[in-house]
Amino acid sequence: MSMIDLSQAQWRKATRSGQNNGGCVEIAANLPGVAAVRDSVHPDRGAHVVDRSVFAAFLEDVKAGRYDI
Repeated sequence: MSMIDLSQAQWRKATRSGQNNGGCVEIAANLPGVAAVRDSVHPDRGAHVVDRSVFAAFLEDVKAGRYDI
């Protein structure tokens, strides 16, 4: 995947991000064909950018409890 321009990313806090422990994840889903995920506490550290279909599959797995420990 080539370098993705995140300058137009519209970040929003993930619904399930922690409210009290500072562990917040932000998601930008307004970019063409990709989703970007970053740590809201340290946004300067970059973001993980993945194909939108891959991110959708990941979310389905999370909702199904496949990553619960």
